[in-house]
Amino acid sequence: MGKGGNCFINICSDVLEQTRRIEERRREDRAGALATYLIGIKDNIALQGLPLTCGSRLLADYRVPYTASAVKKIQAADGLIVGKTNLDEFAMGSSGEYSAFGAVPNPHDSQRVSGGSSSGSAAAVARGLVDLALGSDTGGSVRQPAAFCGVVGLKPSYGRVSRYGLVSFAPSLDGIGILGRRVVDVAAMLAVIAGHDPADASTMDKPVPHYGKALLKPLQSLRIGLPKEYMPSVSDPAIRKSLNRLIRFLKGQGLHCREVSLPLTRYASACYYILAMAEASANLARFDGLRYGRRVKNADPDRRYGATRADGFGPEVKRRILLGTLILSKSRAARYYRQALKVRRLIRDEYHQIFKSVDVLLAATTPERAFVRGTRQREPLAMYAADILTLPANLAGLPALQLPVGFADGLPMGVQLIGAPFQEETICALGHYIERHFLEFEA
Repeated sequence: MGKGGNCFINICSDVLEQTRRIEERRREDRAGALATYLIGIKDNIALQGLPLTCGSRLLADYRVPYTASAVKKIQAADGLIVGKTNLDEFAMGSSGEYSAFGAVPNPHDSQRVSGGSSSGSAAAVARGLVDLALGSDTGGSVRQPAAFCGVVGLKPSYGRVSRYGLVSFAPSLDGIGILGRRVVDVAAMLAVIAGHDPADASTMDKPVPHYGKALLKPLQSLRIGLPKEYMPSVSDPAIRKSLNRLIRFLKGQGLHCREVSLPLTRYASACYYILAMAEASANLARFDGLRYGRRVKNADPDRRYGATRADGFGPEVKRRILLGTLILSKSRAARYYRQALKVRRLIRDEYHQIFKSVDVLLAATTPERAFVRGTRQREPLAMYAADILTLPANLAGLPALQLPVGFADGLPMGVQLIGAPFQEETICALGHYIERHFLEFEA
């Protein structure tokens, strides 16, 4: 793994040229908002000039002819892009073990997983290789590895950040997110990449707040909801204890915390995996070896499509394609897929309704700390359980912020703040407060 911990798949060859250009702009007092940051880009987000592998053999040598909108904004703000970070293949995985370019070990214990699918981005930030990184979050793929690696991870509201240039896994759930060591840095990145994009019809034409100023907003009137359906899923006593300490601290600071109920949360996991696998099956049909990437040579033309996909895709991607195809089959689509769409609407409505009585939801990010590598690969249901606390925010299109809140036995623990639609400034302000006061109090 080397000192880099297998965090990167490809490094930018123009790093020195970027550095010189940014330094020149700083001397002329023309530097952008990200001029002091080293940045990694998850390798399912397009950057012209580098391969776009998605962590797959199928796209190992594929070079994309354009740059993602979010990355263009980073470049315009003088962020120094170091390279493309490793990931679970096509962003499908919860452990960082499913990349064709090798697993990404946890920076705090190399025998444990870094989480997924934004494993390289989370580990690179935790190791200090970059200050910030872009990831993607379909069901927790920014927040879960951020929790396992002990860094900050933000999933913005659906439609807040352009997805143009992000390789689709499940378009109705996908979003570009941010990982960093401090909330203030993540907020600085969000201020740059947020906003409407004509190239992505899903982006909302809403004003982008000044997230830096919002970090200092008064919190005395903030109403914090504690969803009672989340706690039973937390199997790790250390995480339960840390979350309860944080709740007591916030109450001691005069913030109003009360238990709330979101009963449809119990259906979120089944709903999510039906929808995500169905969309993945449809999206990945385009990777046939004819138009994009690797193709099997010397195969009969009639067999080339199947042979290319069998050779190019890894086991987790194959599993999800097969299940998604089954879900969308004529005999099952009405029973599973269409029902899941209805359940998703009910879940979304329930979460949106709760924000009429609270401003933020506070819960654990993961049920447990990082697990040992190799222990879940033959147990996909146990692997999928790692996302059980993060995926409701994706179903409801809500912003969510993962915060590290200490260590137990050398492994990081995290909590998440879930906000109302397009209320990133609220969760970032509370996150910044917790970061400055609770962690100092704990120390």
